[in-house]
Amino acid sequence: MLIPPFNEQSAMQKVRMAEDAWNSRDAQRVAQVYSEDTRWRNRSECVNGRSEVVAFLQRKWANELEYRLIKELWAWHHDRLAVRFAYEWRDDSGNWFRSFGNENWHFGADGLMITRYACINDLPIAESQRLFHWPLGRRPDHHPGLSELGL
Repeated sequence: MLIPPFNEQSAMQKVRMAEDAWNSRDAQRVAQVYSEDTRWRNRSECVNGRSEVVAFLQRKWANELEYRLIKELWAWHHDRLAVRFAYEWRDDSGNWFRSFGNENWHFGADGLMITRYACINDLPIAESQRLFHWPLGRRPDHHPGLSELGL
């Protein structure tokens, strides 16, 4: 596990590890990088503790189908990272969306995330406007990131 203080390389690694975990859509796996008493604000919802993180993610991925995410480091300082992201998903009626957001992360000395603040906006898109076409799971290394895609 990568622990603070972060430098540019370790911050970028931490962001990619988070992206890979979220793209697995495995709530238990994702939750392991958060402290037991982690606190989140995700849109208008507050999540407290690792068990609530698991429940939140299970609900999320039950509704956000074919979820594919790209994260990009925005800034870092000691034990804090700022991340921007975009993900594409569809609902159960076949409507596609691209969700854009920013996250602020704060880590404990053990490398577990203590707080996560996320602001997210959803943009309806046509299926033909999708940009994230890799098979479900980890984004391939050769797939462009947000900046390369102009997002």
